Amino acid sequence: MKELVEIIAKALVDNPDEVVVTETEKDKSVVVELRVASSDMGKVIGKQGRIAKSIRAVVTAAASKTDKKVIVEIV
Repeated sequence: MKELVEIIAKALVDNPDEVVVTETEKDKSVVVELRVASSDMGKVIGKQGRIAKSIRAVVTAAASKTDKKVIVEIV
């Protein structure tokens, strides 16, 4: 999941070098934290959070094959 979020985020931002994705596993859930430059935050979130929702939807769909819940946090 980490690689998927990283690829999507790097395609959206102006500074792809500043994209940092960390993955933490707890019980049956995986928390993926996405950090981008402050100037790129709006591009990752989008108007009314539409891009953020789309990223979460894609990751959830990719995680449906596994038996884990994936939570994407934009920090």
